[in-house]
Amino acid sequence: MSAEIFDKKTTIDLRKKHIGPSCKIFFSDDPLKIVRAKGQYMYDEKGQRYLDCINNVAHVGHCHSDVVQAGAQQMQLLNTNSRFLHDKLVLYAQRLQAKLPDKLSVCYFVNSGSEANDLALRLAKQFRGHKDVITLENAYHGHVSSLIDISPYKFQQLSDAEQNPFVHVAPSPDVYRGKYRANHPDPASAYANDVKDIIDKVHEKGGKIAAFIAESLQSCGGQVIPPVGYFQQVAEHVRKAGGVFIADEVQVGFGRVGTHFWAFQLQGEDFVPDIVTMGKPIGNGHPMSCVVTTKEVAQAFMSSGMEYFNTFGGNPVSSAIGLAVLEVIEKEDLQGHALRVGRYLTNQLEKQKEKHPLIGDIRGCGLFVGVELVRDRLKLTPATAEAQEVIYKLKEQHILLSADGPHRNVLKFKPPMCFAKEDIDLVVEKIDHILTELEKALGMKLANILNGGN
Repeated sequence: MSAEIFDKKTTIDLRKKHIGPSCKIFFSDDPLKIVRAKGQYMYDEKGQRYLDCINNVAHVGHCHSDVVQAGAQQMQLLNTNSRFLHDKLVLYAQRLQAKLPDKLSVCYFVNSGSEANDLALRLAKQFRGHKDVITLENAYHGHVSSLIDISPYKFQQLSDAEQNPFVHVAPSPDVYRGKYRANHPDPASAYANDVKDIIDKVHEKGGKIAAFIAESLQSCGGQVIPPVGYFQQVAEHVRKAGGVFIADEVQVGFGRVGTHFWAFQLQGEDFVPDIVTMGKPIGNGHPMSCVVTTKEVAQAFMSSGMEYFNTFGGNPVSSAIGLAVLEVIEKEDLQGHALRVGRYLTNQLEKQKEKHPLIGDIRGCGLFVGVELVRDRLKLTPATAEAQEVIYKLKEQHILLSADGPHRNVLKFKPPMCFAKEDIDLVVEKIDHILTELEKALGMKLANILNGGN
């Protein structure tokens, strides 16, 4: 268990102290001991502690006592399949829907992000009987067959795999490395027009668009932040073609971006998806997820005549845990914490960019931040090996970070939401030292990079 156990004297001392959101206390089986779990740390089998910079599943922190207690108490009382109605299911649906725009009012509870996205595709295809789906470059939406088909991040790894003819890939709205960059006068419209071109080509071949699906912020695709206005314009084109817009919030929802509860809200108040999917952070590691949609889409799904049933989706224990997660986010102001600490993280990383030629771009929102490493800031040559070296060196120093993106050169920060400023100071200091050694070995100097040298 990722926690620390203390004797009676330490217990008494701890009770006299204020314990902040990054440190929780709950009792162990031994009445003379308590367990203190610091939510941003993990421990190996030898008791070695690791700072967790990447675990967006343990959203409110590992072993959060409120979440653990809610699940344990409900399990002692009742856990059964969802054919049996239970108050917590209704209460949770109400609390969750209250966090969303009014238009999104029908909840389907399922058990994983993959299951949520698979159901979202079913809803979209049933809505008007259309089949074609538009996805983004480098997208990942889940591991089941229907989602591998719409996940270039996965299916492009298979050299002999044939792309599903009903799946169409639009350019990732990446303004750093993508087709239209930050110096473009209107990258949002340019990327949205590419989606419109795909729709036109589908129609020319007799196809019909069922859905456009995108992570509100691309995670596996390299921490990509779409330009504001992109989703609105894409939604307009897709809806005009009879399709729906699916926002995948599995990685980035529940206050992680800081300024908003949902990442799709970064696009502006005038944008509301037709379907939103949730997973990972929704249960703080407990297997649960949700699809929320409009009454119109839900009614079309019901009209198919095929009853939808999910054995454990929304079971009493999952509902209790989901409620506890929402309560912790509110009680500990974790959304506000993500905003404040996320800004501090971005500022500290920007200072490193001024020092290190290997850092090409810093981008993100709240506690969802990417650091793209490049060997050449003009050519944007991916520093893939260097990114892997940073990860390995950090792990040797008991810090867990990962790299992703199509070139595996983007360092990903998406830690538990209780991540603290002192944690940022530690990891940024270590990255500074590692990059300094790497650049020395490579003979890289910032002045040379800025002048076009390598």
